[in-house]
Amino acid sequence: MRHLKAHRKLGRPAEHRISMLRNLATSLINSRDERIVTTLPKAKELRPFVERAITLSRRAASLEGNGSDAKSVHLRRQAAGFFHAGNFQQAAASGRRGQARPPRTAGVAALRRLFDELGERFKDRPGGYTRIIKMGRRAGDGAELAMIELLGNPREQETEAAARKRAGSSKKKASKKAAEPEPEAEADSED
Repeated sequence: MRHLKAHRKLGRPAEHRISMLRNLATSLINSRDERIVTTLPKAKELRPFVERAITLSRRAASLEGNGSDAKSVHLRRQAAGFFHAGNFQQAAASGRRGQARPPRTAGVAALRRLFDELGERFKDRPGGYTRIIKMGRRAGDGAELAMIELLGNPREQETEAAARKRAGSSKKKASKKAAEPEPEAEADSED
């Protein structure tokens, strides 16, 4: 029995599982569409992992006043644990003259995006930053696929704007029809 043993093992040892979740979280945060496709069990494990990091960035975005800089740095360092660290060879490379520094890793870019954009977007939302959509089974091995996406992504905002535009134009058409009596209705009443 696995009482009090939360989370799925996903057929991997602990270090591999944590590394895989960090990679998935980095991919989700850095993706242009703010969504990735993976297997359903991985998506279900990724959801609380990413939401904890977003909560830390949300707290940092809502800080104001005295001592907020230190608290913000603390929250940023806590959230860095959810992504892979920067370049380990950076200290060795910076000691050599004439060599350019290696580029920053995707984890550093994800952390920057998390605190700059996503923290502000979810500042007023108390939780539930992701959505999991089942996509059927994969042809090769029959694994159940799912898409995990962040709420309020650009595609979703475009869809909502188009729906509001359609609703607004249909209301205008309905009000015009109500204002003008139809000639067919008058002809039917004469018969």
